[in-house]
Amino acid sequence: MKGFRQFILRGNLVDLAVAVVIGGQFSSLVKGLTTSFINPLLSLFGNQQSLDKYQFTVKHSVFTYGQFVDDLISFVVASAVIYFLVVHPVARLLRMFAKDQASNERNCPFCTRSIPLAAVRCPECTSVLTEGTPAAADLPDPRPAPAPVR
Repeated sequence: MKGFRQFILRGNLVDLAVAVVIGGQFSSLVKGLTTSFINPLLSLFGNQQSLDKYQFTVKHSVFTYGQFVDDLISFVVASAVIYFLVVHPVARLLRMFAKDQASNERNCPFCTRSIPLAAVRCPECTSVLTEGTPAAADLPDPRPAPAPVR
C-alpha cells in the first residue's frame, strides 16, 4: 500500500493528471469557440450556421463531411493557441536559461562535452582537467585537411 501511495503522489503522475483535465477543458473551450464564433463567420459566406448539415450520399451511405470540417477547424485553432501561447514562449524562456547556463560552462578539451567551469574531471571521458587546460575551441582541429577537389 505504501508503494502505491508513493506512486500516486509522485510529482510526474500528478502533473500528468492535471494536464489531462486541463486538456479536456481546453478542448471543450475550443469547440465552443468554433461553434459560437467561427461557424457564424463561415455562415456569412453561406446560408447555414452549422457545418453539420453538409453531407453527401453514395449508394445509401451518408457521408457527413461538415462535422469533419468543424472538427478540423477546432483542431487548427487549438494547435495555433497552444503553439503561440505555450510552446513558443516556453522555448524562448528555455533559450534564455541556456544562455545563462552557458556562461558557467566550458567544453572539455578531450571530448568537447559541456562541463561546469569548476569541474576538475570530465564526467563523460573522465579526463583530469587542470586550470591551464585550454578549452576545445582553443585547440587546433586534429582532423586532416580535406584534399582539394580537381
